[in-house]
Amino acid sequence: MRYDAQHKQRTREKVVAATAKAIRRHGPESIGIASLMGQVGLTHGGFYAHFSSKDDLLREAILWMFDESYALLLEALQDLPPPQRLVALVERYLSPEHCEQRDMGCPMAALSGDLPRMTQTVRAAFLEGAKRSLNRLASLLEEAGYADTQALALSIQSEMLGAVALARAMPDTAFAQTVLTSCRDQIVHRLQLRDVPAP
Repeated sequence: MRYDAQHKQRTREKVVAATAKAIRRHGPESIGIASLMGQVGLTHGGFYAHFSSKDDLLREAILWMFDESYALLLEALQDLPPPQRLVALVERYLSPEHCEQRDMGCPMAALSGDLPRMTQTVRAAFLEGAKRSLNRLASLLEEAGYADTQALALSIQSEMLGAVALARAMPDTAFAQTVLTSCRDQIVHRLQLRDVPAP
């Protein structure tokens, strides 16, 4: 049976979305092509009709993760004024829910520990996605009236990413919550957002 170009594109997107979910849950090194293709109802042999290599698939899936994460964030923040957007972003990123739901959260937090062992192609995709995320955070900061927004975005993102990574590693739930709360309070204080009402 012959399929049109739209069917092929939809199939490709299904594979990429399934891969993104698997990467978040198990890490990029654990991806098996045969198993993954089986999950979306395709054969291992059909893989090369859509992707030139496993790295090609991983690259697409990582960029998909960043775009999906941004779309969800945009939906949550779009009706808020700039200062409240920042408060909402910090609250959301440093929440126990984000910490617990690795398969739905920030790709930087999900992948940063795995990437040093991956190929240059996969790491380049991560870098591209990370730069997009930092630029989006810098834009939010600029809208709220801050200066030197690229450096500020890098500092805030790094602090939040480190807090989530540390909290996820903690076997003590109470201490993990202290890590998230402390980081959130320090960022809110640094950005002088204490008097901005929570969304």
